[in-house]
Amino acid sequence: MTRAHPSLTDEHEAFRDTVRRFVEREVLPYATEWDEAGEFPRELYRRAARAGLLGLGYAEEYGGTERTGEAPVADYFLRIVSAEEFARAGCGGLSASLFSHTIGAPPIAAVGSEELKRRVLPQILAGEKISALAITEPGGGSDVAALKTSAKKENTDYIVNGEKTFITSGMRADYYTVAVRTGGPGAAGVSLLLIERERPGFTRAPLKKMGWWCSDTASLHFDNVRVPASNRIGEENKGFRAIMQNFNSERLSMAAGAVGFAQACLEDALAWARERKTFGRTLVEHQAIRHKLVEMQTRVHASRAMLYDTAWKLGEAPREPRYIAQLAMLKNFATDTMQFCADAAVQTLGGAGFVRGSRAERIYREAKVMQIGGGSTEIMKDLAARQLGW
Repeated sequence: MTRAHPSLTDEHEAFRDTVRRFVEREVLPYATEWDEAGEFPRELYRRAARAGLLGLGYAEEYGGTERTGEAPVADYFLRIVSAEEFARAGCGGLSASLFSHTIGAPPIAAVGSEELKRRVLPQILAGEKISALAITEPGGGSDVAALKTSAKKENTDYIVNGEKTFITSGMRADYYTVAVRTGGPGAAGVSLLLIERERPGFTRAPLKKMGWWCSDTASLHFDNVRVPASNRIGEENKGFRAIMQNFNSERLSMAAGAVGFAQACLEDALAWARERKTFGRTLVEHQAIRHKLVEMQTRVHASRAMLYDTAWKLGEAPREPRYIAQLAMLKNFATDTMQFCADAAVQTLGGAGFVRGSRAERIYREAKVMQIGGGSTEIMKDLAARQLGW
């Protein structure tokens, strides 16, 4: 079996084949239709669950996929393979929403009570319920320690007031992992609550976006929402660390997706350049186009090499500051590569890349959100510097 990287085993590549077949059968034929419609069928969650794609990284007792062959539950490379293959559809909105549980549910699995895990994780991992993460607020994004949404204790409940925005799966989610302030200022006063969609006083408003059209994104409003203390995820005032750990996994997946999107752009540009003729020659026979394609290939190769190197290092020492710094730099490098390749692909395709419906056109619209979501380029640079002790 041919392996994409020495770190990958036969089990990883077998899993890649599983994901690729699912994407080719269930996603690629409908990606344009769903993006134009601004949504995709809820049934896709259940189909993905039956294919073993939603439970990746969760224990079997909650309905997760604990191992794929010899690859263990915490294997970063399985997540990379999944993100790369779904990126082949060139529809980032679908990937973002279909896998919103990969940022909404990990805190539950990591620090939630046993009762909470058994109550919600099996439904999420079966594709019956949708999980979302609600951290960002109108007044701040990556500065989690400054969040303002409050949760005040009243007997055995919390009363939640505040607002969140730019929340992926914000309209259709059933369970929201919400960062709230239960204590004093700063990181030490942050907790996490699970808030169900139907709770009185909880409302949502959809947001229109440049890209990710089929991913519903929303602002959330909490007006005296009563949440039982049993819905607290982890200890009170101890939520900040769980949020930070969650960001690392999110950034690795975003980097992997960015590499996959860049690869898709390269493939489409190359295919077009081999077919399209100008002045009696195919585009690929013109030096300017060949050089553009080589530059795309160079950046994709470099980004993928950095991606796999970072994943291996994090697998060895997930809390090593140097590797956290490298992850931040990877997220920037990979998303910059995606932006470059999207631009180069649309330029190569010309009018065919400008009209709606092509992978390159969708990816071009979605490149910017990848440089913002999960921590902006500027935040990532500052994080890397701090982790390096500079």
